[in-house]
Order: sequence, then structure tokens, then C-alpha cells
Amino acid sequence: MAEPNTLYVQMFGNFRMKYGEKPLTGEKIRDTYFTSLMQILLHNVPDGVSRDYLEDVLFKERDMENRHQALQTIIYKTKKKLQKMGIPGNDPIILKKGIYYWNPRIPVQEDAAEFDMIYEGAVSAQDEEEKLRLYLEACYLYKGEFLSTYTGVLWASAEARRYREMFCVCAEGAGEILYHRQDWVRMEELGRYAAKIAPFSDWECITMEALVGSGRYEDARRLYADTADYYLREQGISPSPHIMEIMERLGNQMKHSYQVIDKIQKNLTEDYQNIQGGYQCSYPVFQGIYQIISRMMERGGQSVYLMLCTLVDSKGNPMRKGERMEEMSERLGEAIRMSVRHGDIINQYGHGQYLVLLVNTTRENCDVIEMRINRNFIIGRQRTGVEYHVNSVVCDPVR
Repeated sequence: MAEPNTLYVQMFGNFRMKYGEKPLTGEKIRDTYFTSLMQILLHNVPDGVSRDYLEDVLFKERDMENRHQALQTIIYKTKKKLQKMGIPGNDPIILKKGIYYWNPRIPVQEDAAEFDMIYEGAVSAQDEEEKLRLYLEACYLYKGEFLSTYTGVLWASAEARRYREMFCVCAEGAGEILYHRQDWVRMEELGRYAAKIAPFSDWECITMEALVGSGRYEDARRLYADTADYYLREQGISPSPHIMEIMERLGNQMKHSYQVIDKIQKNLTEDYQNIQGGYQCSYPVFQGIYQIISRMMERGGQSVYLMLCTLVDSKGNPMRKGERMEEMSERLGEAIRMSVRHGDIINQYGHGQYLVLLVNTTRENCDVIEMRINRNFIIGRQRTGVEYHVNSVVCDPVR
């Protein structure tokens, strides 16, 4: 429960302040000088901030005749705003020997300072149970990058990097202890939290280890497929070699209990009675299908084509990210699905891009499919279009 006379400050993720139970919001907090001053002062409560450094942070390289006077004006206005917000006293900010301090009469509880304290305790703890408790407490206190929307501010950027590294130490340390204890439930919870709070940092590996350790092999496979698809769609990259190495190692541990073949076949069969159009799948599944079809072509002599469909604007350039692109990309995916055959395979490769594997067709039929997609996608005088690239899939004979 919040203490009524304490200023609570959130630095991880979005910057927030509240006095007791009352959030400090509104137009006043959006003032650039006010916000910047409060952030650096409240992050340095014990030691304060020198006047010269504070001027460098607030004014950067701006050419000003009297920086001291400008800073005094900002301090004065900040005090008035804090009073209007309900902060008591006339001097929440005090100056001593060229250093500005937050007045100690107004207690401050900052999440980053609390994280520092817990981290130091975790690193120095000798008892494993105490170390694990503190590691986990620090991890769940970390709600995202330090001042995530102020990455252009040098001091904030340096602190964000420091806290990111500390979070990694805590997450890896907790994960290792939980793994040796075979505490799969808490390990999975930690992995999913870390992947959400610090995306594209390989934290899915912790979750995969937990899923395999608890025997949930299908969930681990699904997580790998979803992760690979997410990395490609959001960042245009494949998962790191570390994730792939972990998944390959875990894959060797996956065993299925004995089942009669009828039950196995039932689990493999797709219920597609009410599904129209092509088969839509994640990139790892698409890659596997591509590879097996390439092998089958050695014997069957089928003609298979790979088509890349890219959203382009009225000038023929790939569309940029945004709400409109997301909407158009979804529409293009539906147009492709309804334009290809039941046995063709579709993957959303990235933002505004789709891969289509056209099986047992001809180059001329690829042109027909392009026209069919355009008919299903382009409405009226719509200026957004689709750029197509088509390559023949050539089998790679076994040497």
C-alpha cells in the first residue's frame, strides 16, 4: 500500500510519478524541461546533480547568454508546478555548494533505485534460496527499458544499457537455479515474462528448456515455430543461432509415448472441411515443406514455383510500417489465400510480404494467379499494389 507522503517514481518503461495514491499527470508533466529535470534529480536523490551538469543535460549545445539564469528560471517554474500538483513545501528542490538536491523531507521511492539495491543483494547472497528470491524480485521489478521513450538523452541511454545488463544477469541466474531444481513452472513463467519485457533477446530459450523439462514437447515445438515467425515478421530476421542451437538440442530429447498408428494418424490429420484456399503456416513449417518438396521432385518431376508478393505504394516502393500497412497486409494475405489452390502453401514472410509455394503448376499459371490475386486485392481506384517475383524450385540431387 502506498504511503500518503511519499513520491513514487517509475523509471522502467514509461516515466510516471505519483504522490501517495495520486498520479501526477496532465499538461504540466509534458513540459520538456520539467520532465527532464525531475527525471535526473529523482534518479540521483542521494548525491544530487551539479549545476553545470544539469545545464548540459537541459540545454545541450544551445547557445545561451546566461545558462545559470535560465536554469534558475526552470527550477522556479518547476517548484510552482509541483506545488500545484500537491507536493508540499516551498523548496522540493534545494541548492547546496553548486549541487541541486531533491529535498529529503519529501521521501522518494524510485523503482530503479530499488532494483539497484535488490541486485546488489542478489549478487552478494551466499544462500541459494535467498539469491533466487532476490534474482526473481529484481526481474519482475524491471518493467521495461529505463526511460524507454527518452533513448536520445545520453545519461538515460547509458543507464538503460546498465540496467539491461543487470536484468540479463538476474534472468540468467534465476533461470539456471530453477533449471537445476527442475522448477519448470516458475522457469516457464520467468522465460515468458523476460521475452515480453525484453523482446528479441533470446529469452524464449528459458521457456523452451522449461517446456521440454516438463515433457510438454509439442508446446516447445509450437513456441519455436511462433518465435521464428515473430522474429521474421517483426524484425525481418531469423532467430539467433543460440535459439536454434538450443532448440536442436532440445529436439533430441523429445520422445513420444507409445501410441497405435490410428491415434497418431488422427493427431496428424488436418480438419480442413470448412477451410478454403491455400495452406497458411509459419516460416519454419514453410521451410520444411519447401525442403521436402525439393526432395520429392527428384522422383516425381513436378513443376513447383516460389512466389514472393510485396505490398508497394503508388510509386512502386515497398510500403512502410504503419496502421494502413497492417490493414493492407492483412487484406493481401486473404486475397492470396483465396486465389491459390488448396494444396499451395502460404507464409507471411515479413511486414507486407508473403511467400507462396505453388505446387505442380506452370510458369504461365503463375501469371494467372498473379492476376487473380490482383482482382481479389485491388478495389476501385486503390493506389496500393503488389509486386511479384517468381522463381522455379529446382531439386538439389543427393550427392
